[in-house]
Amino acid sequence: MPPRVADASVPTVPTVPLLVRLRGIRPSLSPAEDRVAEQVLADPRAAAALTISELAVAATTSETTVLRFCRRLGLPGYPQLRLGLAEESAQPRAGGATDTDISAKDTIDDIIAKVAFVDASAVEETAQQLDRPSLAAAAEAVAAAKRVDIYGIGASAIVGTDLQQKLHRIGVVAFAWNDPHIALTSATLLGKGDVAIGISHSGTTSETIEALDAARSRGATTMAITNFPVSLLAARADLVLTTAARETSLRSGATASRIAALTVVDCLYIAVAQRNLPRARKAVKETRQAVASHHLPQ
Repeated sequence: MPPRVADASVPTVPTVPLLVRLRGIRPSLSPAEDRVAEQVLADPRAAAALTISELAVAATTSETTVLRFCRRLGLPGYPQLRLGLAEESAQPRAGGATDTDISAKDTIDDIIAKVAFVDASAVEETAQQLDRPSLAAAAEAVAAAKRVDIYGIGASAIVGTDLQQKLHRIGVVAFAWNDPHIALTSATLLGKGDVAIGISHSGTTSETIEALDAARSRGATTMAITNFPVSLLAARADLVLTTAARETSLRSGATASRIAALTVVDCLYIAVAQRNLPRARKAVKETRQAVASHHLPQ
């Protein structure tokens, strides 16, 4: 009997790296659990070498808290945490011990290296942990939508505008709103068959949450693009697409959060275009021709 061939149309469910999962749930941790997280993220390789008692002392907490921390990560116990940290520390980028904060002594070469490391890590880790079934479902919903509303404030508005322009190029009726009042009035006009997408790195931007709530109350399918799967924004969404960006004290990670969100946007756009590839190619060709006369000759 020939071996069974996997159905390529069925999305695979990725295994989210331990440290990426930890960064994603960190805002929901208790203060004591967060101290454990801080020790682990500061130097995963060193943390993997500690006994549970030693990690508890380093985090000024109890062994019980460390065990509770393990369960929050979906691990049955401390040995699994040590093993996971040891395995990820052996992988390029995954260790996370590289100092990515910008200091006054850094040279231009240091700045370039640190920014490149954070940005590259954001793209790679976002792609690795991005939920395939959720992405497929999001693409189906957007491709079939009568209208797509995109909400984002501040830096997230830039990501929202990028998504709107991409979708518009392939014939999807999409609007990006960064004014909270206009976003709310637009959301109240949505209905069944429409899609509303809220973008917020933290998942706590009140204006974006409010707009997504309004769209959901009208029957629209809601989506969230955020770094934190347990955030308030994610709780309001039917579908959640998560990023994996590392933050630093000087917010050099703020650039990485944008890069990570744009990675998700690009994946969503291509997946939507794939649903009707002939139409998408035709639309891109025609829109390119429409602006061709505005390009100066070399």
